[in-house]
Amino acid sequence: MARTPAAADRLPMKTKLAFGLGGGAEMVALYSISSFALLFYSQVKGVPAHLVGLAISVSLVLDAISDPIVGSISDRTKSKWGRRHPYLFASVIPTGLTLWAIFSPPAGLGQTGLLIWLAAAVVLMRQSMTFFYVPHLALGGELSPHYTERSKVMAYYSFFNWAGGSLTLIAATLFFFPATPDYPRGLLNPEPWPRYALAIGAITVTALFASAWLTRDRIPYLPKPDPDQPRLTVGGFFGDFGKALTNINYVWLLVAYFFVALMIGMREGMRLYVYTYYWDLSSKQLSLFVIGSFVGYLTAFLFAARLHGRFDKKKTMMLAALVYAIVPSIPLVLGMAGLISPDTPGLLPLLIAFAAVQYGSISVLQISAMSALADIADQNELKYGLRQEGILYSTRNLAGKIDMAVGTAVAGAVITLIGFPKGARSIADVPPDVLFNLALWDSVLAAAPGLVAAVFYSLYRIDRKSHAETRAALEARRKAQAPPDTPRREPPLGAAAPAPAE
Repeated sequence: MARTPAAADRLPMKTKLAFGLGGGAEMVALYSISSFALLFYSQVKGVPAHLVGLAISVSLVLDAISDPIVGSISDRTKSKWGRRHPYLFASVIPTGLTLWAIFSPPAGLGQTGLLIWLAAAVVLMRQSMTFFYVPHLALGGELSPHYTERSKVMAYYSFFNWAGGSLTLIAATLFFFPATPDYPRGLLNPEPWPRYALAIGAITVTALFASAWLTRDRIPYLPKPDPDQPRLTVGGFFGDFGKALTNINYVWLLVAYFFVALMIGMREGMRLYVYTYYWDLSSKQLSLFVIGSFVGYLTAFLFAARLHGRFDKKKTMMLAALVYAIVPSIPLVLGMAGLISPDTPGLLPLLIAFAAVQYGSISVLQISAMSALADIADQNELKYGLRQEGILYSTRNLAGKIDMAVGTAVAGAVITLIGFPKGARSIADVPPDVLFNLALWDSVLAAAPGLVAAVFYSLYRIDRKSHAETRAALEARRKAQAPPDTPRREPPLGAAAPAPAE
């Protein structure tokens, strides 16, 4: 590993905000697909839901395969723009164009044509996004070497994820798809979809570029590849992949995330169906869930790093996985038991309160896992002499995307399996037994993978003490390997501050 100028334990606010902005832009794109694509193509365009779910899932599988390749390439990249930024800038325009195309299929396509268009557009969008998403996450893992400062960096990422998803939902439900006499469920109105597609494409392009541009000043202070490291080959790629998997802590995180992603994929695919048909909520009411998500993500933003400082990351991940598995199921279980219904007074505030806990727990889990990956990168550098943020974050994405593909496919299959009627405009168009089965799948059955994930998080072994020992060993080795009288380049004035005592 080439000698790197001193990195700041404390990062300037501008850097954290700019890094988080990239996460917000990613979520605008990914939220649009996960939350709206199934509903748009099945209920608006009339394509069978299980085929839509399959098309989206295929794109996830192909995307997952490319993730570790891009991660390995960026780990080895040598340029004046560093290891990550060349790919951040190159991905911006293709991502925006393909995102627009997903929700703007040409007129006159039949079911087969729509499926082909959807599959091709989503595959291209995800491939374009991979060249931003993977290097961007790797960038977040290497911005600071400090145990909890890393958690704060990922807290900005998670909070901006919330902002991107929430603003997308607000824009969709209030501005693009308001209720009308013909379409009381505005998301079922076909007319606004092209305008929505153009808007999210433009927003994504702008935010992705801004994130890359505003973090470029950190390039001199980021880890650099070894000057003698060869270009990527097939053997080199599998060697990088193998080095990552030799770390047992990384394996436990991968397996746990596999089950978390399965749970998320199922719930995201069915969420709008549950809110729209089981709870009989309007587009305006759906927009109010931004309150719950804001409370949840803000709580995680403020307290995740403090939880890591007090309880370490393992216990935090275990608890967050359990809460996310159990809490979202409670209202649906109460509904199936006949204790609450769409007519229950105060139902909307109750659902929003449960959503706040749900969103807070998944945000804490996301922050914890992303921060833990940076700690694993330190372990692997100590063992192999290489920084592998790109391959580590990307192979985690590989496992998650393959599993989320399964979850999305399961969600689409469930909609078909339970006999959910096409073109249903209100709760009155859906038989009671179909609604019951929808609630059963989105509650009890979707929670099971989360409980399994908590077990695997319990096997993770890096704590604050072992991380400090790893960092001390790395610093000692770097000093020993540094040429004598090598000038130490510091970050610019104001870029660093003493590490917080947490």
